[in-house]
Amino acid sequence: MNNKQHTITKAVTLSGVGLHTGIVANLTFLPAPANHGIKFQRVDLPGQPIADADVDYVVDTSRGTTIEHNGARINTVEHVLAALVGLEVDNILIQLDGPEPPIMDGSSIKFVEALKDAVPVEQDAHRKFFEITEEVRFKDLENGIELAALPLNDYRMAVMVDYNSKFLSSQHANLSHVSQFEKDFSMCRTFCFVHEIEVLYKAGLIKGGDLNNAIVIADKDYSEAELAHLSEVLGKPKVSVSKEAGILNNTNLHFSNEMARHKLLDLMGDLALVGRPIKAQILASRPGHASNVELARKIKKLMLDAEKNKVPTYDPKQPPIFTHERVYELLPHRYPFQMIDKIIYLDDNSVVGVKNVTMNENYFMGHFPNNPVMPGVMQVEAMAQTGGILVLSSVEDPENYWPYLVGIENCRFRKSVIPGDTIIFKCELQAPIRRGIAKMTGKAYVAGQVVCEAEMTASLVRKS
Repeated sequence: MNNKQHTITKAVTLSGVGLHTGIVANLTFLPAPANHGIKFQRVDLPGQPIADADVDYVVDTSRGTTIEHNGARINTVEHVLAALVGLEVDNILIQLDGPEPPIMDGSSIKFVEALKDAVPVEQDAHRKFFEITEEVRFKDLENGIELAALPLNDYRMAVMVDYNSKFLSSQHANLSHVSQFEKDFSMCRTFCFVHEIEVLYKAGLIKGGDLNNAIVIADKDYSEAELAHLSEVLGKPKVSVSKEAGILNNTNLHFSNEMARHKLLDLMGDLALVGRPIKAQILASRPGHASNVELARKIKKLMLDAEKNKVPTYDPKQPPIFTHERVYELLPHRYPFQMIDKIIYLDDNSVVGVKNVTMNENYFMGHFPNNPVMPGVMQVEAMAQTGGILVLSSVEDPENYWPYLVGIENCRFRKSVIPGDTIIFKCELQAPIRRGIAKMTGKAYVAGQVVCEAEMTASLVRKS
């Protein structure tokens, strides 16, 4: 999986009819900055409202997933979202001049091709993975549905479907690495059974449905009169069904288990609504959009609960956001006051820095040399320098500014810091930076425990 966030290098547009609304729409993928996320924009509505792709805004799961936010309603978002997850594109604006993305051929392949044509590009920001640390389950025993997200430092999926049909036996599909999506899953099409067509049509759905954008499976032998009626409903001159294959008009399958693979595609798209890339083993038995969304809600709740008291973690194997060389370029401090070794996380509101404390620190020569303890004032200095990186990141030309620490409040030292410790500093803005003044909350951790905390105020001053 990619460690850095990605967007695309140029805009690209697709056009087509929506599966359920039957309305022709143009969909345009547009590049977006780091930490933007996935957003839809209804450019056909007054004010061109923007909707976040977030499970909190799901309003319907009737044969597709519909979101509504800020007055923008978008139907059937899952195939587009699956393409973005499959290509690991994190930041994008999706403009629509209608209520629903084009269904295209009923899969994600056309969206994948368009995104690849727009050339995904790496951005200077790490991906904000949420790694499942405890089992998350959703069960619907009445319908035999069960989904689980299990701890795994990767992204894998396994799906099973069983419709008790002589033409659609139990099927399984497995994705062991996200890179498989394009080749093995993106072209797998949506499907339904013949008996569902009229029900869906009378419910105001599948107005754009066609045998060219869906696999329609027979669930019994149909008379000529019944087939003629189906032809009328589908707007086709003739509909036939092979008794061997059981698929209307003998549509050829891309895979013998294409239906299970499409269910995996839908699940991948629906779970994108968690709002961040996830690391987990996803297992699903007979999933559907309603159950997918319920699992996404449970994962998001777990994510939000974890973030309330989140202790930043440090993986030395991961490349830093800023090395010590870049920190040296941004901050005016020099030896012995250059305190931060690297920056491992940075967004608009928070920053995480690392300092390795060694016996060679100059202050240990005079600060309890027989019992070396890092002075609290130096801990605060290192924390302030970490916050300085956050403040400097708010301007386009950080080299032209000095970050000054102008206030410290509610400072507490919780535990001694000694040689051999690795300190993780996390600073978060208490409010947006205004007129160059930033108020931050800072905490320092060693081995997951808070050793120092303070509220700090910093001022950005342009160099003369």
